[in-house]
Amino acid sequence: GPTTTRASGSLHASAPPASLKSATWSCRSLPMRHTIDRRRFLRTATAALGFPTIIPGSALGLDGKTAPSNRTTLGLIGCGGRANDVVKNFLNDDRVQVVSVCDVERESSRYNKGLIKKAGTFGREPMRRLIDAHYTGKGCTTYEDFRDLLTQPGIDAVQIATPDHWHALHATAAARAGKHIYCEKPLSLTIAEGRFMSDTIRQADVIWQTGSQQRSDVHFRMAAEFIRNGRLGKLKQIRVGLASDNRDNNGHAAQTAPTPVPEGLNYDLWLGPAPDAPFCPARLHSSWRWFYDYSGGNITDFGAHHLDIVQWALGKDDSGPVEFSDLTATWPAPGSLYTTPLTFAFTCRYADGTPVHVADKMDFGSGIQFIGEHGSITTQRGGLKFDPIELRRPIGKDDLRLYESKDHFRNFIDAIQDGVQPAAPIETAHRSITIAHLANIALRLSRKQLKWDPATERILGDAEAQALTARPMRAPWQLA
Repeated sequence: GPTTTRASGSLHASAPPASLKSATWSCRSLPMRHTIDRRRFLRTATAALGFPTIIPGSALGLDGKTAPSNRTTLGLIGCGGRANDVVKNFLNDDRVQVVSVCDVERESSRYNKGLIKKAGTFGREPMRRLIDAHYTGKGCTTYEDFRDLLTQPGIDAVQIATPDHWHALHATAAARAGKHIYCEKPLSLTIAEGRFMSDTIRQADVIWQTGSQQRSDVHFRMAAEFIRNGRLGKLKQIRVGLASDNRDNNGHAAQTAPTPVPEGLNYDLWLGPAPDAPFCPARLHSSWRWFYDYSGGNITDFGAHHLDIVQWALGKDDSGPVEFSDLTATWPAPGSLYTTPLTFAFTCRYADGTPVHVADKMDFGSGIQFIGEHGSITTQRGGLKFDPIELRRPIGKDDLRLYESKDHFRNFIDAIQDGVQPAAPIETAHRSITIAHLANIALRLSRKQLKWDPATERILGDAEAQALTARPMRAPWQLA
């Protein structure tokens, strides 16, 4: 049956190695565990033997069910609302077996408004019940501490769906433990963390997929292909509207007064590297996005999606803009617990002069509008709009075609089992979210202009702004 290896701060299994249990990740890299694609193994073995071999389809999972020995085993780090959405995609892929879950909260029974339809939705126990029901009670293991999950034998990959301030520590620990990683966006809390994460993933040689699922959306891919093939002629400007944030989508945004930590929540571990702060319900479950200590507001939350597509359309996946200007924002009232802007606008400009105007509201809503000398293309979730309509002629056979993924989650498993790059690798995500981080830095410092060198990844001529590209972590947590 299910096993909880950590409860009320006591260990019920052998402790992880000191190098992994420590908050410093420079001590030791654990052995990598790669999923071996059975088909590729058999092809290789057959070729080596020099004669044809007939393999029953059932042994290869060709009868609609993947053999257990050929499945990618998955552990979950973070069991909140987004994790519940994402894991269902993996549960519906018969090449995957979800075997373990981890969350600092045993079970939430406090919130019942907005997106939360009933008590007991968040936490490791509701997630365990969901998984055990799917697999008819095979026994999913639960953990409170992610370091314990990473030492469980036989886990090939992890899904990370935790607040942004934890991504760097979770991701680098998982990579050094040899796990392939699907991590939700926004990638990082700071530019320095993103660079460290990308370098660590490359060194560990594991597969990484960022939860920037618009890279697997046909409409955004088509828009990027049209732009890359010069369909609009010379680009005049790009306009980006970010989806409106909902600061009370879980019904507890007003609960800002300090209260006792609920039983079953390891709040100190939830804070982790973030500054110490008294517990209140408003800090958890979605509302953490509106605190700079844990995230970057809507600029990073939805900017991670749309700014990523801008980079893709401009062919700048390994670069970025060079200048920020026209920066405006409105802020929470003085004394508010929340710290990210309520409304905002900024312009970033690339070295070739292309301006990108970003705001929390645009006349076309949430999406991206490319405007060029031949007209405009507007792309949103669910569609494309061409003006004039004649722009919508098919991409030619000799035109540039971009990476095509039709399912972001299956694409991750494909990449693991075939040993190829997925749709949203980590360096791409780092470069995209850097734009959002730079905008936040400029807005927080009330700058009129900010200059950025994407080659050296440094803010030019502004030491105070450059200092905000990194943040200290609360002891004993650190990246090293």
